[in-house]
Amino acid sequence: MSQARIIHKVEYDPEAEPKVLPEGEVTFEEYLAWADEDIAAEWENGRIVLMSPAARVHQALVRWLSTVLSLYVQHHDLGEVLIAPFAVRLRVSDQGREPDILFVRTENLARLKNTYLDGAADLIIEIASPESMMRDRGQKYIEYEAEGVTEYWLIDPQRRSAEFHRLGDDGRYQPILPQNHVYHSAVVPGFSLDVRRLWQDPLPSELDVLRQLGVI
Repeated sequence: MSQARIIHKVEYDPEAEPKVLPEGEVTFEEYLAWADEDIAAEWENGRIVLMSPAARVHQALVRWLSTVLSLYVQHHDLGEVLIAPFAVRLRVSDQGREPDILFVRTENLARLKNTYLDGAADLIIEIASPESMMRDRGQKYIEYEAEGVTEYWLIDPQRRSAEFHRLGDDGRYQPILPQNHVYHSAVVPGFSLDVRRLWQDPLPSELDVLRQLGVI
């Protein structure tokens, strides 16, 4: 299902001072106050780190996957889906991340604050780029695992690879392989993803996918 495009008129203010990146360490609250909803930035080791602009394929995948997942979750009243820029405060590693897509189950919605998620999401999805792959597969993997994020999906459109990690009983991520190209989520009951759809250009109709999932 295509999302409606909402265009906001922005008034140019020649007197407005440009936003300056703070030097040195800041608190998580200062990071939230500085990085408004139009700025993609993370709070890493006490410092604000700006994210690189997203490529077209990255934006397309985030829009497509978040639309399908959001409508499925809404239809079954399972919780809430959010997209970047929306911060997640990771208490164990004391970091502030902005995943591309995150899902919080109904029973965990108390963790959601107005501008950030306080603690673990049930599902985090990162769409990797050449610039972010080492961080997504390395540091973020470690942080999400330690925080208790139940499922972590790492999708790399450049390599056409999709990794699905699920917390085991020992609190460590276990790789889960799709069956016949289809991954079945444990935290989103009944939701399945045919990985081959991620590499189609153009991406398949959201309506067709939702119809196959029984939403419409």
